[in-house]
Amino acid sequence: MAEQTVSAPGADERLLKTPLSRKLLNRPELGAVAGAVLVFFFFGIVAGDSGMFSLKGIVNFLEVSALLGILAIAVSLLMIGGEFDLSVGSMIGAAGVVIAIPAVQFGWPLWLCIVLAFGVAAAVGYANGMITVKTGLPSFIVTLAVLFILRGLTIGATRLITGRTQVSGIRDVARDDWLAAIFGGDAFTGLFAWMAEAGIIEKRMDGLPVVPGVPMSIVWFVILGTLATWLLLRTSFGNWIFACGGDKIAARNVGVPVTRVKVLLFIFTACAATLVATIQVLDAGSADTNRGLLKEFEAIIAAVIGGCLLTGGYGSAIGAMFGAIIFGTVQMGIFYTGVNTDWFKVFLGVMLLIAVLFNSYIRKKVTEAR
Repeated sequence: MAEQTVSAPGADERLLKTPLSRKLLNRPELGAVAGAVLVFFFFGIVAGDSGMFSLKGIVNFLEVSALLGILAIAVSLLMIGGEFDLSVGSMIGAAGVVIAIPAVQFGWPLWLCIVLAFGVAAAVGYANGMITVKTGLPSFIVTLAVLFILRGLTIGATRLITGRTQVSGIRDVARDDWLAAIFGGDAFTGLFAWMAEAGIIEKRMDGLPVVPGVPMSIVWFVILGTLATWLLLRTSFGNWIFACGGDKIAARNVGVPVTRVKVLLFIFTACAATLVATIQVLDAGSADTNRGLLKEFEAIIAAVIGGCLLTGGYGSAIGAMFGAIIFGTVQMGIFYTGVNTDWFKVFLGVMLLIAVLFNSYIRKKVTEAR
């Protein structure tokens, strides 16, 4: 007969020990962590000898994960706050063009173009937030409209100015720019060069390390994930985000500045999209009006896999990070195993459905246990 913990009559429930299983069920990122373990295990078996889990292979799938993860972290905070932003994909294309056209066509310094892009992103995020809050319209509809507006303006303006939908020549402009190094290139290059000399990591034929350093996209991914987790779990603003997503009327009644919180979250998602655009522009040396296509849905899927509820008020930045890592690992894993990449979209749909069902099941169990 299984033992049962029986509390003494009148005992304070706050003094009772919470079972480990209950603690795990209360963690939004449980499903994403478990999914990541399964994905690593699977590809460790089917692609373990393909180089996928070599140092270069790990950096490759983490770099893919990081670009989506930067978006997913911001989207997860907004979803916890009870809103959606479908314009982030178009914001990536728009921000890239805002950086590239003034730099290449008008000779502006790149640092000023990057600042301008973040300023435009803040304005778009502010408009999304204010329209949503002041009109009471669903953010899904508002940002869907902005998605088309931004994409149309980006394509139309770029064709009008350059006659094309792509703008190249960024590498020449970025070569001596002080701000470019913060968003592009690699970090810890000296450390990796030392490790190559010491024989800790492999060298290429020319004597350079097989991996020159940690791509800045991964650095930004870790920084944003850490800050977002601290914000959610350790600050009053984090409590406000959960309160706004749980019940905005009750939150407003207890003094939570709901409008300010939601507007700031929309600004954050737009700026996260601009960060992704800046990294891509510096990495590719060009801007493309079609960049970011459907990334808004991939970011939402990553956030949902990470434990965010579509109804708001519940979720985790760490879970969104693991959701993005699952995406990056599977995307590169399919490449390393030689499977047709068209099947990746099937995986996205299946993972979304499983994540929603799993999250619904976990929340039901937690509610019943209370």
